[in-house]
Amino acid sequence: MDVDTLYRRYGPMVMRRCRQLLRDEDQALDATQDVFVRLLTRRDRLRDDAPSSLLYRMATNLCLNRIRDTRRRKTTADSTLLEQIACLEDAEGRIEARTVLAKLFGQQRESTRTMAVLYYVDGMTLEEVAREVGLSVSGVRKRLLGLRASLQEMEKA
Repeated sequence: MDVDTLYRRYGPMVMRRCRQLLRDEDQALDATQDVFVRLLTRRDRLRDDAPSSLLYRMATNLCLNRIRDTRRRKTTADSTLLEQIACLEDAEGRIEARTVLAKLFGQQRESTRTMAVLYYVDGMTLEEVAREVGLSVSGVRKRLLGLRASLQEMEKA
């Protein structure tokens, strides 16, 4: 399967599909590139008898997964505090943020801290985090919910 030829011929179609679903030019460009990267990594296992259908389906699935992951992350109760911490630029704010994070993570197991970084900072899915730390998805979800509950208690105090 010649990926370069497929990219030249079907790249605009994939880009249109990604734009249509994601409604954001930069995200659509990233998704289009991801489709062809996946095609490169899996070209030995794929058949090229209907490349347009394959690429259209790959683009659709990838974009829908991105939309789903974005919605999941937007619903987290702690996102506003975490965003505030991440955007602090002054020295006093950074010191306060470190104190809050030290207090929050000081109550947690190291593996929970690792899960939080993988999920919230690195943007991994629950399934990917579970594979990385060797727990079930429900185990990861339970730990992250506990972390969120601790954060909410800290916000109230």
